[in-house]
Amino acid sequence: MSKALVFAAYGGPETQELVERPAPAPGPGELAIEVKAAGVNPADWKIRAGQMGSHWPLPAPMGREASGVVTAVGAEVENFAVGDMVLGLAAKGQGTFAKHTVLDAAQTVQKPEELSFADAAALPVAGAAAYDVTHQIELEPGQTMLILGAGGGVGLMAAQIGNVHKFTVIGVASAAKQELVESTGATFVASGEGAADRVRAIAPEGVDVLIDLVGGQALRDLAVVAKDPSVIISTADPTTVQQLGGVAVVRTREGLEKVTGVALYGLVDPQVTDRYSLDRAAEAVAMVEAGHTAGKVIIEP
Repeated sequence: MSKALVFAAYGGPETQELVERPAPAPGPGELAIEVKAAGVNPADWKIRAGQMGSHWPLPAPMGREASGVVTAVGAEVENFAVGDMVLGLAAKGQGTFAKHTVLDAAQTVQKPEELSFADAAALPVAGAAAYDVTHQIELEPGQTMLILGAGGGVGLMAAQIGNVHKFTVIGVASAAKQELVESTGATFVASGEGAADRVRAIAPEGVDVLIDLVGGQALRDLAVVAKDPSVIISTADPTTVQQLGGVAVVRTREGLEKVTGVALYGLVDPQVTDRYSLDRAAEAVAMVEAGHTAGKVIIEP
């Protein structure tokens, strides 16, 4: 038997429970793994709360990303074998807050031996998104990249990637995240009323790309600092960004492969700051849901 955190109904934390279940078997195009570490993301509690639709069959397993060791290989899967160390995204209907899970082989890559399981588990969601969103529009060294939501997992890695490419990075986040944002080499701007004016003071001619990780009114307020609406890219609010003349991020498998290499060479730090056992997975989710994290939260079964 194996353990997994599931939610039995859409709603608050009270709908979550740790259950015993058989270890899941992989279907075609899938890999079964023994989970070594799983990353916690805001999407995990938003799915449970019903903010991302209600199409998950209940009870639904929680968690989207993990690293671990392959225990079984499904049909039609090439380039993976039992015993491989990997990192990737959960297969449809599966969750990663578990002792064993199943990953989508098309969204999984080999884990370099030198990269820890904890750091690897922080990459499939936030790391890959950061790589994709920072490479969707080509910039030259010295050009300006503005990140709205720079204090979260995606934002911190996007800022580090921007610094590697020698972009001028401006990070908008809450005041509590200032030190963390500045540790990436970005110039910090406090979020909230007047943020656009504060950005203008740093980049009076506007920014060459605006990466939105927040959406909503915050995106609308900052859109005016983009040199052209077409350079606004959002991971959080495809409807609003398209209304403004920008585009949603295009996710790629290459993003996960590339960011894994970048992390391996120490050019990006996934900023793992908090680790919880599987028995305390509910606490890990609560910490992210409350917005109290100053880095990446990891569950280690």
